[in-house]
Amino acid sequence: QVHQVESGGGLAQAGGSLRLSCAASRRTFSSYAMGWFRQAPGKQREFVAGISWNGVTTAYADSVKGRFTISRDNAKNTVYLQMNSLKPEDTAVYYCAANTDQPMGVKSYQYDYWGQGTQVTVSS
Repeated sequence: QVHQVESGGGLAQAGGSLRLSCAASRRTFSSYAMGWFRQAPGKQREFVAGISWNGVTTAYADSVKGRFTISRDNAKNTVYLQMNSLKPEDTAVYYCAANTDQPMGVKSYQYDYWGQGTQVTVSS
């Protein structure tokens, strides 16, 4: 099993930045693809960004491309989401997820283990 704990959420103004972190408990973290998803009130959970086990391959939702950057530090069992040029529509609970079976995925069902989430609120 993989346990993740997200941190770094909070309140930001439009145009500002936040950096989310996701610390995983398992040493085999470095073998897994990781992803960030988000869920706004009344909406379905949606893919934000994904990264392969070695960090070589990344993917982004169109809505965050050019503004968000996913990265990972396998030595620290941590994956990051740098969020710049934040918009009010980025307001959501952000979840970190581990994909233990596939190189990377953009669908929530492809991910096996989920963190508890961290709230991001962007004011206009």
